[in-house]
Amino acid sequence: MRDIDLRQALLLRLHRTHGADGDTRIVQEMGVWAGTVRVDVAVLNGEMSGYELKSDSDSLARLPLQADLYSRVFDRMTLVVGSKHLDKAVTLIPSWWGIIRATGSKNGVKLKRVRASRRNANHEPYVVAELLRKDEAVAILEQYGLSAGWRSKRVKLIHERLAREIPVRELSKRVLCALKNRRDWLRQDSVHQFDMAVNAQLNPML
Repeated sequence: MRDIDLRQALLLRLHRTHGADGDTRIVQEMGVWAGTVRVDVAVLNGEMSGYELKSDSDSLARLPLQADLYSRVFDRMTLVVGSKHLDKAVTLIPSWWGIIRATGSKNGVKLKRVRASRRNANHEPYVVAELLRKDEAVAILEQYGLSAGWRSKRVKLIHERLAREIPVRELSKRVLCALKNRRDWLRQDSVHQFDMAVNAQLNPML
């Protein structure tokens, strides 16, 4: 069972669940930590839910760090994992993460929920703010009357101001709204590369 098989099975399931909901967006490879880390699939509706995939052919070496980073941002997280890694993977993720077991069959990949996700009680404000491009971040400052003199500042400073000035629960809602309204996800790396506070030295996966 390969990663692509797991991904296709999950996407089919998510589209069956959310496909008729015009308020839901399903985004693959959504950047976190200023785009240096990417969650496999994100579902954006009333909450921001992430899905991390680990097929039988994958390694779990990065999972503890991924779990730490995603737990700073997402309202819910679910690990979709092959049967080979299930027992070990359970020990590497927080107890509030959901778990879906993936098994291969002659009819494709079967997904079975092992544990339901619970809502994350802890978000890190700056990492949440980092999900925004500069124009999106400035727009939120404007909504709170905080943008005067800030439009020309570096995006990192704007993210820091958002994290400092807006309660994290409100900030998370504003960020979620901005992400749902974003229209050019597939072009974000090339078109908006200078609008994100990316610093390779801060890449936690290196």
